[in-house]
Amino acid sequence: MKSVVKKCVVIALSVMFLASAGYAADAKYSADTIQKVDEYKILKRDKKDMPESLAGITNIKAEDLKSWLDQGKKFILLDNRPADEYEKEHIPGAIRLNSDDILEDSKLAAQLGLKKDDVIANYCNGVKCWRSPATSVMLHSLGYKNINWYRDGLPDWAKKGYATTEGKEPGAWKK
Repeated sequence: MKSVVKKCVVIALSVMFLASAGYAADAKYSADTIQKVDEYKILKRDKKDMPESLAGITNIKAEDLKSWLDQGKKFILLDNRPADEYEKEHIPGAIRLNSDDILEDSKLAAQLGLKKDDVIANYCNGVKCWRSPATSVMLHSLGYKNINWYRDGLPDWAKKGYATTEGKEPGAWKK
């Protein structure tokens, strides 16, 4: 009986170790990247603004983003908010890539078809939202080179009277 219990404990510990090793193998983020993500979450918790800028990432304004959309510039617009918020309202053409999801599975960007040299713009719920700065930093750490961050996000976009859409589909931009 004692040996059966020992074997069960050894098997259980082995399974737990292998499962955690698999998670660690997928989590391709450096300790520095994880620390930055945690800092953004703390800022959100404390109801403070996100940083003005992020190292290696270009800040864009609503006017820049609207100009890109109007001109038909080739870029990928990512809404980093949860599904329920995205479905309620998002910028036309935005694909949803939630920050929690990519934090858990670093392969999601590639699975969505993002390429390392794509021009990417991230947004979320404005200056107090941790999601788009976190996603920007994570993508940058994974080797995506052309990351743009719309810090002011959807509240600013809507305040300026620019078009939004709703539903699960990205929709299309109309001038």
